[in-house]
Amino acid sequence: MRSMDAAERRARLGVRHRLAAAARTDDVNEVARSLVVLHATDPATVFLSVAARGRGCEPGHVEKALYEDRTLLRMLAMRRTMFVAPIELVPALQASCADALAHKQRKTYARYIEQAGVVEGAVLPWLSEVEAETHDTLLARGSATGAQLGKEVPRLRTQVNTAPGKSYSKPTSITTWVLVILGAEGRIVRGRPNGSWSSSQYTWAPIESWLPEGIPALSAEAARAELVRKWLRAFGPAPVSDIKWWTGWTLGEVRKTLALLDTAEVDLGGATGLVLADDLEPTPAPEPWVALLPALDPTPMGWQSREWYLGPNSPILFDTNGNVGPTVWWDGRIVGGWAQRPDGEIVWRLLEDVGSDAQALIEAEAARLTAFYGEVRPIPRFRTPLERELTS
Repeated sequence: MRSMDAAERRARLGVRHRLAAAARTDDVNEVARSLVVLHATDPATVFLSVAARGRGCEPGHVEKALYEDRTLLRMLAMRRTMFVAPIELVPALQASCADALAHKQRKTYARYIEQAGVVEGAVLPWLSEVEAETHDTLLARGSATGAQLGKEVPRLRTQVNTAPGKSYSKPTSITTWVLVILGAEGRIVRGRPNGSWSSSQYTWAPIESWLPEGIPALSAEAARAELVRKWLRAFGPAPVSDIKWWTGWTLGEVRKTLALLDTAEVDLGGATGLVLADDLEPTPAPEPWVALLPALDPTPMGWQSREWYLGPNSPILFDTNGNVGPTVWWDGRIVGGWAQRPDGEIVWRLLEDVGSDAQALIEAEAARLTAFYGEVRPIPRFRTPLERELTS
């Protein structure tokens, strides 16, 4: 069995995730493809993940790809998480993840509506009518906020109390629920937000404005195989448990998918990992590199088994739900954390001694990141102990 130690995995990470200096690019779409998808739960993450892998990239370059060229698209996919995906990968994400999510969310929301007793007759047909009316309204308007849609589609203002009798519960309109279902089904997409690039107050647009014929249909099996093939190319080698965690699928679904792919087992230092069978050649180690990756960046969030690049630093760099904060990387390992203070200053703390050469590179990256932020001051959606401490 071929052996791939931590050093080789770190070399792959630096090159394939475009973090090593020679691998960096200002092509926003290529950055996204290199990571399969970009995490987008926190809107700022998309922009900062691209910035960390570029040389002279600016926020406007990312906005152009998202909202003008429309070569990237925001969608719910693995683990009910928001991602930004290259447009060519959308059919695979839709069939492998989003379709099942849409079905699950519709059942959940329909149950809430039925329990509230606010609709006469069968709930699911009624809900489907509201969804269709909302989609048609967006087609006519071109784009709209949830509030604007609520004014034009009265049934979106239907109030439902999901926990009657509880002190924390209060009635809420079904607007967001309907938009989540339509988004998960691939019938509408999040467009340009109101405000800066870190805003989460999105407008909505019909999918037809991105893909005139809608999202091409794939079988779930073919879609899963395409997604895992791309993940292994970017994140392999890795144990099967990492694939299961990243996709959010059952172990049975993962195993059926792997049976469709030509993979090889490798030794990860006592554990068994998988790579694509044509991807066994060693990766030459790049020149030592530094990166300041944002909270929820796809690289640290790409694996469940993180010891080979994280070390013992998880408690202060991750929150209690497993969300990573801003991290400092040196040559394929996390060696510290960073934060942006309210005045815009980028500050960091090293958790080990990396030497003066690395510290000089960190200072240069911090200066570049400060310029990228400009006047924008986003606060990470999931705050971690070190990030809070650095900004206090």
